[in-house]
Amino acid sequence: MPGLLLGDVVPNFEAETTNGTISLHEFLGDSWGILFSHPRDYTPVCTTELGRAAKLCPEFTKRNVKMIALSIDTVEDHHGWSKDILAYNNDETVTEFPFPIIADYKRELAVELGMLDPVEKDQTGMPLTARCVFIIGPDKKLKLSLLYPATTGRNFDEILRVIDSLQLTAHNRVATPVDWKPGDRVMVPPNIPEEEAKCMFPAGVYTKELPSGRKYLRYTPQP
Repeated sequence: MPGLLLGDVVPNFEAETTNGTISLHEFLGDSWGILFSHPRDYTPVCTTELGRAAKLCPEFTKRNVKMIALSIDTVEDHHGWSKDILAYNNDETVTEFPFPIIADYKRELAVELGMLDPVEKDQTGMPLTARCVFIIGPDKKLKLSLLYPATTGRNFDEILRVIDSLQLTAHNRVATPVDWKPGDRVMVPPNIPEEEAKCMFPAGVYTKELPSGRKYLRYTPQP
């Protein structure tokens, strides 16, 4: 099956972008990365998404995350569209688009990475790219993927939230519970014995009592 699975090394492809030819791994360097695809240039939902992504670019930069988009149009179209995207934001202080957009007009990368939407098609009957989100770790492995249909715009606040969780749990033996936000308490994984947990988390481990009597809901302040 085409596409990527969690833990796979993301292919080190070369592509034409609005910033020239790039090699993905070289572009990312030691940073985290987010690669996200869009069905088409000059379309309404995609414009709102890239506008939001551009506005949040400083937040991604704070987290050492490099952004790169993909759409099945030419570099020339991307450059023209990016002006519309900046105008959508009504921010006259930004004159240059803050991250590259890949020109995948032959759909080669979209096929290789499993990004095509089998339902949504263009006027010629060709499938459009879905709204994929691939979050890539510094080791170039896929850490998280999201796949939205062309008709549903993404929530970039949620994408920032999951990056915060991924980065926290990459460096600490904890898990983040439902609706977690930075600063909330975190969970102690079941594979850490009780005595070891007491040593690992000096701020304390708190267990929620359950009818089963099993002590698997264990919390600790965020490290």
